[in-house]
Amino acid sequence: MVKIAWHSKYILPVPAGHRFPMAKYELIPMQLLHHGIIEPQQIFEPGQPDIQDILLTHTKEYVDKLLTLSLTEREIRRIGFLQNTALIERELLIMQGGIDCARFAIEYGVALNVAGGTHHAFRNKGEGFCILNDHAVAANYLLKQGIAKKILIIDLDVHQGNGTAEIFAGNNSVFTLSIHGRHNYPFIKETGDWDIPVNDGIEDDEYLALVKMALNKAIDTFIPDFIMFQSGVDILSSDKFGKFNISMDGCRKRDEIVISTCKKLNIPCIVAMGGGYSEDIKLIVQAHCQTFETAMNYYA
Repeated sequence: MVKIAWHSKYILPVPAGHRFPMAKYELIPMQLLHHGIIEPQQIFEPGQPDIQDILLTHTKEYVDKLLTLSLTEREIRRIGFLQNTALIERELLIMQGGIDCARFAIEYGVALNVAGGTHHAFRNKGEGFCILNDHAVAANYLLKQGIAKKILIIDLDVHQGNGTAEIFAGNNSVFTLSIHGRHNYPFIKETGDWDIPVNDGIEDDEYLALVKMALNKAIDTFIPDFIMFQSGVDILSSDKFGKFNISMDGCRKRDEIVISTCKKLNIPCIVAMGGGYSEDIKLIVQAHCQTFETAMNYYA
């Protein structure tokens, strides 16, 4: 059974005109259920994590600042959200969702978090709408528990996973692969294990060939026993900030490359949604729902 992490507290009110599309966190499960892609029993609600699990990734000083709402104005601006108790509770739920998904993936092969993909969060700071790093938290949990020994994080959001790269720099147990826009945020990139910057305007065929090549080579050389997939849909040509020219079908085929490879090689996989900023919220939701449908096609 494909398991899906979702909690009503994933949705937060944001100021009018704010560019972060919070509505998608409610619309994605609604659409999946409405179209019969998933059943209600596949959805689980994560609880609050053990803070010790968070401290495997993030510094105590930074976590304490979050829990006491003590971030500076500069730190708040860097993240892009106003700090409040509901926001921090939401972020902690997403972290536990990532941990729970990792455990379910061991049992069922794949699990997906309706939120997550907070790859701009560093050990000691957040930025770009990312406060804590869900894939890093889940990866360090798996390593600490001895559940996995070699984890591949493949980040196909249009933005480089700079926080993830910083967290795992020099860590031989985690391999970070990021295929991202050369001229997109963050404008100062971190150095991951394999960074593939892509020029603006890339189209389906070239992009999909690149994803397939990079994924297969990373697996062949690193030989992971667990994979984490950042499936941002800001690669779409409709995205306000993406600068790629990828069709809706190309986005689906990208997900299929990753998920089918995990299934074929019997490597457990968790999926986080990542970014998406198309003007039409329906396009964002459709693209994300394709990811869930692809997982269902291979693991149902």
